[in-house]
Amino acid sequence: MDKNTIIGFVLIAAILIGYSWYTQPSEEEIAQQRIQDSITAIAQKKAEQKQKADKIADSLNAVAAAKDTSAVFYQALNGVAKDITLKNSKIELTLSTKGGVVKKAVIKGFEDYNDNSQVTLFDGKDQSLNFMLAGKETNIITDDLYFTPSNVTDSTVTMTAIAGNGKSLVLDYKLNDNYMLSMSLQANGMSGMFAPNYNSIDIEWAENCRQQEKGFTFENRYASLTYHFKDGGTDYINEGKEVKDEKVEDVIDWVAFKNQFFSAVMIAKNDLGANSMMTSIPQEKGSGYLKQYEAKLKTAFDPTGKVPTELEFYYGPNDFRLLQKMEKESSFNKDLELQRLVYLGWPLFRIINRWFTLYVFDWLTGLNINMGIVLILITLLLKLITFPLVKKSYMSSAKMRVLKPKLEEATKQYNKPEDQMQKQQAMMALYSKYGVSPLSGCLPMLIQAPIWIAMFNFVPNAIQLRGESFLWIDDLSTYDPIIEWHTNIWLIGDHLSLTCILFCVANVLYSIMTMRQQKDQMVGQQAEQMKMMQWMMYLMPVMFFFMFNDYSAGLNFYYFVSLFFSAAIMWTLRKTTNDEKLLSILEARYQENKNNPKKMSGLAARLEAMQKQAEELKRQREAQERNRRNK
Repeated sequence: MDKNTIIGFVLIAAILIGYSWYTQPSEEEIAQQRIQDSITAIAQKKAEQKQKADKIADSLNAVAAAKDTSAVFYQALNGVAKDITLKNSKIELTLSTKGGVVKKAVIKGFEDYNDNSQVTLFDGKDQSLNFMLAGKETNIITDDLYFTPSNVTDSTVTMTAIAGNGKSLVLDYKLNDNYMLSMSLQANGMSGMFAPNYNSIDIEWAENCRQQEKGFTFENRYASLTYHFKDGGTDYINEGKEVKDEKVEDVIDWVAFKNQFFSAVMIAKNDLGANSMMTSIPQEKGSGYLKQYEAKLKTAFDPTGKVPTELEFYYGPNDFRLLQKMEKESSFNKDLELQRLVYLGWPLFRIINRWFTLYVFDWLTGLNINMGIVLILITLLLKLITFPLVKKSYMSSAKMRVLKPKLEEATKQYNKPEDQMQKQQAMMALYSKYGVSPLSGCLPMLIQAPIWIAMFNFVPNAIQLRGESFLWIDDLSTYDPIIEWHTNIWLIGDHLSLTCILFCVANVLYSIMTMRQQKDQMVGQQAEQMKMMQWMMYLMPVMFFFMFNDYSAGLNFYYFVSLFFSAAIMWTLRKTTNDEKLLSILEARYQENKNNPKKMSGLAARLEAMQKQAEELKRQREAQERNRRNK
């Protein structure tokens, strides 16, 4: 990375900072925004009060209906809540006869951050699911109804709310061998209770998403309300902001209440309609919860009871291969793309992770070796694949290094500030005559950047690292504290991560090594200017520390190992390169190009022509200046 590249980074940073400063609102705009926020807050408070009043009214109506023997669901409005358990080797679900829905989901085979042997995805009031039907005379709200269970086994149960006169509402559940629960809702003998064109049912689904991992901040970053469009692709509610009732105008077919490694997903056979309303509210650290989720949805409903409303629920881990398998086990025969719950990055990085990293990771984990060793082997494999390009890049830098004395001699007449463009042109022309491309010096950074970013997205979402220990690291999926304290310090948090410290120290040492290499190939003022840029190279690892102290030990360990091998490769190449032999090869190439100019590259010819043109323009300006003075 040469001076121009560093200056480019500085300019980009300056532009971003300047833009942020320029676009910040004025005091008048801030005051106006505060007024608008106050108006919005008042309106929101009134809406919340109205919603609470409506709920109280519904409750009072339900109580009144329970006392009214002529009410449609008189029998179903009275009862005692009982629990029904569905279970297999992977999951245990508890359904309540009050409301007829799942009230607790326990995922087996995974520990939570409190060392419990199972992960409780939600329990009791953590999650609610309510189906609402708008009748001609009365609204039917399943949350108010007591269902009668039948056909009860470890994998099936039928919940029936009796309405009298042959009318009933039936919820039928079936748990498969994995993490998928099928549900159908069917109305019997109730077609006369609804308008002739009535064909949809309202769904309100909410969850207080539990903290399952040690690192609250890191886990919260990967917890998001995610949904899938019917025509393909997913989107999510901003995980860092409070968002209430955001409208999703497109038709969707599933919604997921997702945390870092586990999700609750609702899938609709006949889609969840357009104009769904989504809410995601981040929770405070120490509350035990990450987000407060809510989704207001609609799906198809047949009042005649001929066609049931069918839904599927996935309660399980965010495992890419498992989610692909679950899609195949779905009875809806839709392209659900459930594996999108495992975020693999933007398109370029997703391609790297999807078609390379995942396959290598699957192969290595299939060998039943420690996950820390897996990360080391992945790093080695990536270094082997990129080694030819890295070597080519290094040799380009080495060529520039051995040519440095000749460049200084050839450009010493261009030491004035106004001659720097001519100096650069002369240097480029000379490089081309020797067959050297100075742009290749930045190739290692260009090669490593996409891989580093791809792994930045892959490692935190790899559930295989969860709970896996390596050396001093207890859990590769979260931070590894060398020291912890109870108060939160700005930018640092409440701990120091050892792997983050190792990564940042390795970054400093690698920066020193690369800067020395660049200094050896710089000519004239370039070396002096490089000294002014060195502080940036040292500042970056400090910035990385504040960014990555909360990140997973697995990611920091990967970066540390990657830098270690990069430094080892550079050191080995430096020790095995014979500068005298390399210079003799370049001299031979120079003589060959000199004797046969046609062999010179088109770039060299253009650079030489540009140099001659610049010199001619300089002579013309000097002649004009002399004529002006003589007059």
